[in-house]
Amino acid sequence: MSTLSTKSFPRDESISNPNRGTAQPLDEKVQKLLDKALYGGGHPAAQKIRNFLNGTWLGEPLHVVLTDLPVGAWTVAMVFDVIDFALNRRKLALAADASIAIGITCAAGAAVTGLTDWSDVDPPARRLGLIHGLLNLGGTALFLTSLLLRRNEQRAPARVVAALGYAVMAYAAHLGGRMVYEHRVGVDRTSGQAFPDTFVAVLSEAELPENKPTRGMHQGVPILLVRRGDHLFALAEICSHFNGPLSEGKLEGDTIVCPYHSSRFALDDGRVLDGPAVHPQPCLEVRTRNGQIEVRKRALAA
Repeated sequence: MSTLSTKSFPRDESISNPNRGTAQPLDEKVQKLLDKALYGGGHPAAQKIRNFLNGTWLGEPLHVVLTDLPVGAWTVAMVFDVIDFALNRRKLALAADASIAIGITCAAGAAVTGLTDWSDVDPPARRLGLIHGLLNLGGTALFLTSLLLRRNEQRAPARVVAALGYAVMAYAAHLGGRMVYEHRVGVDRTSGQAFPDTFVAVLSEAELPENKPTRGMHQGVPILLVRRGDHLFALAEICSHFNGPLSEGKLEGDTIVCPYHSSRFALDDGRVLDGPAVHPQPCLEVRTRNGQIEVRKRALAA
């Protein structure tokens, strides 16, 4: 397990605009404080916790999975509230109350995983993500208020507050969708890249030094090449997490660490060893021939 390192944000406003004033946007300030809390100390156990919260072990963002739980529970609660309002059945009221309580409990897990993911989001999605999180926090607070009102037998205002919480949560979910579909947060950034079906030359053998990540190219698609002794490795060069250039990353044994957010991948098969990345790097077959390094897609296992 690699030790934690200080993250870099090559697309951060303070870097992309050095003439900018000293005042930092709120989303940047909050993220830096969160980064310090999550990355501070450099203890390997902290990285293991982050890997779990990111969903590295799952192969998908854990946050995306957990968000379905409160949304589903609160949707059921709204249905029970409507039917209870029409029929005035005690059992339906209790079912609505229980669904709201379940949703609040599940929202805690979604919030923790969402914060962990957001700590690695770059602008412009970073600000949108902060608003998304604050709205979800507000929606959860409204559902909690509704639950307290229900326990005080104030069911009519409790239903109104819950409906308002549901509206806030629905809009927050809309912003979450924008983060995915407009800003590609949480998606595999290597998806859609075209790699050759047959061996093609991507770099002269003389241009690949020992133990130095190097970029080769095939029809505009960058390929990461690494020589370690008698072994050659080839992966997609763009990090699956946020497009980090792995050729500018750091070698740690037979692994490569992304320079953007310190995701770590195995060179032999591209699997994720440390998050925040959750999607593996496409791994290519590689060989030398006539002084050239050639790569092609790996054959699918039978």
